[in-house]
Amino acid sequence: MNIGEAVKERILELCSERNITINKLGTMSGVTQSTINNIVSGRNNSTTIATIKKLCDGLDITVVEFFSSDVFNHLEQEIK
Repeated sequence: MNIGEAVKERILELCSERNITINKLGTMSGVTQSTINNIVSGRNNSTTIATIKKLCDGLDITVVEFFSSDVFNHLEQEIK
């Protein structure tokens, strides 16, 4: 799994835990619907930390809490 896939999985995991849609997450965080759709569809594999911070703010979690998930424990090496 690469970092883009892990970010996607984490966003979906957090939405599921809170029983919210990605549309609702966009409203809560101020991140555009198209940006979130691009992340979860895999079209955007290089989400900025600024976008992740906005998502975290909308979810009322820290960036550390966002990355504190098993999905980030076994990432593929990005530089080959």
